[in-house]
Amino acid sequence: MNQSEELLNIVDDFDVVIDTLTRGEIHLRNLKHRSVHLLVFDSAGRVYLQKRSLTKDNNPGLWDSSVSGHVDAGESYDSCVIREAQEEIGLHLKEVPERLFKLDACNATGNEFTWIYRCISEGPFVLHSEEIDYCEWFTPETVDHWLLEDSSTMARSAQLIWRTYRSL
Repeated sequence: MNQSEELLNIVDDFDVVIDTLTRGEIHLRNLKHRSVHLLVFDSAGRVYLQKRSLTKDNNPGLWDSSVSGHVDAGESYDSCVIREAQEEIGLHLKEVPERLFKLDACNATGNEFTWIYRCISEGPFVLHSEEIDYCEWFTPETVDHWLLEDSSTMARSAQLIWRTYRSL
């Protein structure tokens, strides 16, 4: 099954499931749905960010959170973050990582209600080559400076997540 055929839940303004459609149809009609993002830090406090594959339908070639993905139909946010961490960077989480905050669906998130999680890991990581071109460690100060100087190379959702995270 290709990505546009994945089944996702449509949610209302309060993040309550109201229907199920394919990812492609949901994006085409700009309907509200769900996603997760995981920020992976190392013991030195650096964050591991991914550069999205040029073949991605949204934000191709842009920098993004360590892990990001849609919550499948019938799946919880918590089980999704565990699945996506394994699929995207080969990170096997033994438990649900720390929940940081939830963003409401808006233009910057692609109309997705999004839970943001955090964990500490040194890797090693195995990248899903169809989704990620490569990843790199950055200090928080480097990411702050990057967003001030040229935010155009980072996905809008990742910009919102990082700014919200740094304001906590």
